[in-house]
Amino acid sequence: MNERLDYKQIDAETLRFRVRVTPGAKQAGIGGTHDGALKVAVHTAPENGKANQAVIKAIAKQLGISKSRVVILAGQTARVKSIEVGGLAAAETIERLTALASSPRQ
Repeated sequence: MNERLDYKQIDAETLRFRVRVTPGAKQAGIGGTHDGALKVAVHTAPENGKANQAVIKAIAKQLGISKSRVVILAGQTARVKSIEVGGLAAAETIERLTALASSPRQ
């Protein structure tokens, strides 16, 4: 799929975007898009916020930033979540996210 990732730049180091989460996936990873949202698959089941924590950890790892720099703004109990990341130049974050969105799961 060659969809475009939708994002919004808040300031020089803050970016917001959506993710579509597949909890309880056999194969975890980040890659591709679905309706403008970055696809994220995690092994963890959606119980007591564990899948949300796994999503935060996966995004932080792929972007090379601290987990504290990744925040779920909306969609705590939904598959589609609004994410805000900071601590990295927005242009660099956009470049890394675009690479993830255009590749198969990593």
